[in-house]
Amino acid sequence: MDWPDGIFAQFKRADIRQVGYVPDAGHSRLIDLCRADANVRDVLLTTEEEGVALGAGAWLGGERAALLMQSSGVGNCINMLSLIRTCRFPLLMLVTMRGEWEEFNPWQVPMGSIVEPALKLCDMQVTRANTPDEVESAVAAGIEQAFGHEAAVAVLLSQQLIGRKQWAK
Repeated sequence: MDWPDGIFAQFKRADIRQVGYVPDAGHSRLIDLCRADANVRDVLLTTEEEGVALGAGAWLGGERAALLMQSSGVGNCINMLSLIRTCRFPLLMLVTMRGEWEEFNPWQVPMGSIVEPALKLCDMQVTRANTPDEVESAVAAGIEQAFGHEAAVAVLLSQQLIGRKQWAK
């Protein structure tokens, strides 16, 4: 899977210097790339909503940040997204989707099915990548919207893109 490398290349082009994340198998390659780069501060979060504050703080400090999460983490962020909306901070979120294509865990379906409408209700612009060929351009467009227009943007990475998850044995 080389699409995480394409995302990382977009991060570097856009001078994204901070990346917050809660560990997620769908983002594991991208997280590893960020952790290995001395010019990117990788921030392990306790919960996803901390990443919203990280993005705001990075912007106030003159840097750009990205927030990586799984779709189930979107529900944890809803209240904190009011900070972005009220203060008009840019925010770039990359969300690996669950509860979609070939989902084995029924507990992932409820949040996965409402991620896009929930984010739109929070005044976020939402774009989606379903195939590896769509990822880099979707992330580039999200970066431009977030930091070029000071907008809140979520790029959804479909479950079909990241692959079927399985229980670890």
